[in-house]
Amino acid sequence: MIVIICEIRALPPQIFMHLCTKICCIGPAGLGICFDAELCVGEDFAVGICIFAPAMAVKTIIFDFGAVLVDWNPHRLLDKYFGSKEKAQWFIDNICTTEWNSQMDGGKPFAQGIAELSAQYPEYAADIHVYFDRWIEMMGDEIPGMRDLVLELKSCGYRLLGLTNWSSETFCQVRHRYPVFDLLDGMLVSGEEHLLKPSAAIFQRLTERFGLTPSECIFIDDNAANVEGSIAFGIPAIRFESAESLRAELRSRGVLPL
Repeated sequence: MIVIICEIRALPPQIFMHLCTKICCIGPAGLGICFDAELCVGEDFAVGICIFAPAMAVKTIIFDFGAVLVDWNPHRLLDKYFGSKEKAQWFIDNICTTEWNSQMDGGKPFAQGIAELSAQYPEYAADIHVYFDRWIEMMGDEIPGMRDLVLELKSCGYRLLGLTNWSSETFCQVRHRYPVFDLLDGMLVSGEEHLLKPSAAIFQRLTERFGLTPSECIFIDDNAANVEGSIAFGIPAIRFESAESLRAELRSRGVLPL
C-alpha cells in the first residue's frame, strides 16, 4: 500500500480526485488502483491524501485465434455448398455440430470423426466429408485492426502468446498463411495437446510450458465460457468484440498508454 500526501492550492476537490485517478494509472502496466482519497479543504488550499495499492505488472498477453486474430466461419463454405444460409445452419446445428467439431479440436483425427458421424448419418456422408475436404474455404482474413494492435503491444515489450481450440490437422494449413501468427512468441494448440478450453488443465499446461505467473497475464477470447474459465484459473481475461474495443479496454487497465 502506498500513501500520497500532497498540498494543492486553489484546486477544487473534484480536480484532486481526477488527479488521483491519473496518478494511479501512470505507466504501461499501471502503478496501482486508487481505492480511497480524502481532502482537507481550506480557504485557498486543498491537502489531499490518496491511498492506492500497486498493480501487478502485466507481462504477457495471450490471444485466442478464431474470431480474435483470424476469421474462421463455417458459413463461408457451407452457405455456398448448400445454396442457402438456412440449410447451412441446419447442418451445423444437427450434423457437423460445434460439439462434434470440438472433438477434433481436442485431438481426435478427422478421419475417425468423419467415419463415426457418417455411420450415424449415412445420408449426409458426402456432406460430412466436404466439411473437412474443403475446410480451408471456411477461412477469411485477419480480423481488422488486430495485426496493428498486436504490433503495438509487441513494441511495448509484452510477451505475446496464443491459446487456441483448433485441430492440429487444420491449423497446419493456416499457420503460415497469416502474418499475425508470426508476431507471437509462442502458442499452444489444443489439438496438439489433447486438451480444450475452458478446462483448467489447458491453462495449467500453458503456464507450465511458458513459465507464466497467471496474475501477470491477460487472456483475450471471444467465447464467454473460455473467458470465465481463464478467470477461474487465475488469469485475468477480456471478452473480445473488436480491435477498437479491445484497445480501449487495454488502455483502461493500464496495459496501453492513454
